[in-house]
Amino acid sequence: MIVLGLNAFHGDSSAALVKDGKLVAAAEEERFRRIKHWSGLPTEAMKWCLADAGLKLSDVDHIAINRNPKVNHLRRALYVLRRRPSLSLIFKRLANIKRAASFEENVQAAFTGETLRAQVHHVEHHLAHLASAFLVSDFDVAVCLSIDGFGDFASSAWGMGQGNDIHIDGRVYFPHSLGIFYSVITQFIGFPYFGDEYKVMGLAPYGEPKYLKEMRELVHIQPDGTFKLNLKYYRHHDEDVHYTWDNCSPEVGTLYKKEPMESLLGPQREKGAALEQKHRDLARSAQAMYEEAFFAMLQSLHAKYKCDDLSFAGGCAMNSVANGKVYRNSPFKRMYLPAAAGDAGGAIGAAFVVSRQMNPTKHVMDHAYVGPRASEDEVKALLDSRAADIAAENCAVRRYDDEGELCKTTATAITEGKVIGWFQGRMEWGPRALGNRSILGDPRRADMKDILNLKIKRRESFRPFAPSILRECVTEWFEQDDDVPFMMEVFQVRPEKRAQVPATTHVDGSGRLQTVHKETNPRYHRLIEACREITGVPIVLNTSFNENEPVVCKPQEALDCFLRTKMDVLVLNDWIVSR
Repeated sequence: MIVLGLNAFHGDSSAALVKDGKLVAAAEEERFRRIKHWSGLPTEAMKWCLADAGLKLSDVDHIAINRNPKVNHLRRALYVLRRRPSLSLIFKRLANIKRAASFEENVQAAFTGETLRAQVHHVEHHLAHLASAFLVSDFDVAVCLSIDGFGDFASSAWGMGQGNDIHIDGRVYFPHSLGIFYSVITQFIGFPYFGDEYKVMGLAPYGEPKYLKEMRELVHIQPDGTFKLNLKYYRHHDEDVHYTWDNCSPEVGTLYKKEPMESLLGPQREKGAALEQKHRDLARSAQAMYEEAFFAMLQSLHAKYKCDDLSFAGGCAMNSVANGKVYRNSPFKRMYLPAAAGDAGGAIGAAFVVSRQMNPTKHVMDHAYVGPRASEDEVKALLDSRAADIAAENCAVRRYDDEGELCKTTATAITEGKVIGWFQGRMEWGPRALGNRSILGDPRRADMKDILNLKIKRRESFRPFAPSILRECVTEWFEQDDDVPFMMEVFQVRPEKRAQVPATTHVDGSGRLQTVHKETNPRYHRLIEACREITGVPIVLNTSFNENEPVVCKPQEALDCFLRTKMDVLVLNDWIVSR
């Protein structure tokens, strides 16, 4: 049985293929179109998933979309009657729903000459989020929670997962949303682009929560552990906020009302203006407010369900700082966070909602290496065809037949302070580079952040770089022991170890770690082991292989990024290109 899951007509469009109950391929559309957060029907990702599995569109039995325009109709109607939002806002929402409903026509137009015989299932947005965490976890029973911006007229949903089923018991409906709150502060601090919320999270440790009282004016925590927004500060619920979602990088207009917001928080920061301490304090206060609301929900859910296991997804589950405090600030003892907690992950969630209804096969997603790969023949052909460009950069090219020698050579370059482009195996699913499409550096060098920002990344200096650590060494270096294969939690580095890894230790002593397993990524594990043999440190600095673009997908993109930047070494499968 073939199920094709989709996140369509929304940011981070994606596709995932489940065959006989097992995930066999998944990728985001942005990787193929080279446009960040691409929104629309993920036709290129769909075509790649099918080709990778040796299938055609006509072989697909079921298509599952993480959106159901038919749910929560009564809530929508009551909202329109009570709040009377602008007519243009209503018409835009209706047009968006209609576009999703005409899915079959859009697919048939993209796959000319092929037959669409699959049954199409519209899976509620938050059910897809919950499924993307619970149905691929190793839990038999768990509390399930989704916190997001909006999807199908709700921003949050919760319930219990048991076996093949997830029962949703409650929701927070439009217009109240923690995701919207965090986006509002992101915009107010002067980060206007879709997906910029992680910048606020990175900036927060440089500030103090001096505006927490004001943040509590924006978000009101309820006695039952849920929350409401103070709508007098927001625009999204009754004005025509500009949204662009159709076949492009998404754009979102200003979500807050300027006059009351500036009366509360002072002048907004204009895009590109200097960052002041006030902005750092606002970021820290927003993070503190989010955590206050998040942990209130967790306390309430644990008290309700009396279960120690948590499956958590939704866009807000990308807040790795808050995630890293779950065991300290809530009664939950175990947690599963998917590799793509945001909307992209809805493709996997929707696929498994449908698949598990018909095939009870359990699939545990303990790694994210399900994207495109490049064969040795492809890499060799690329290097041969670009030989003149490579020579023009005074680069040497060598193939290594022995993996141990390849890893030792790369590890030596890392310990010499060189910047490495590391392209291996199948591309990672989700937004994080997890050791197959990564740029690597020496975490011991205090100047490595500046070197990377100067040579390649060209990004804000306050944003941290992540440590990839051997799984067996976590407790020696961090204050908590948890499996974090998808780089979704931030833990405190042990105080006595911080001076040894300054490049991956954030200003507050934390690190957003990735635990690396020999069983799921043997070559990356071997590389880090080689670094440890030289330095005694079982960690490498890991950041995504890109330069103000989506993470590289194909070897030619990796080579182009290497040649146009000041990267020192490129490792393409078994080949090393070095300046």
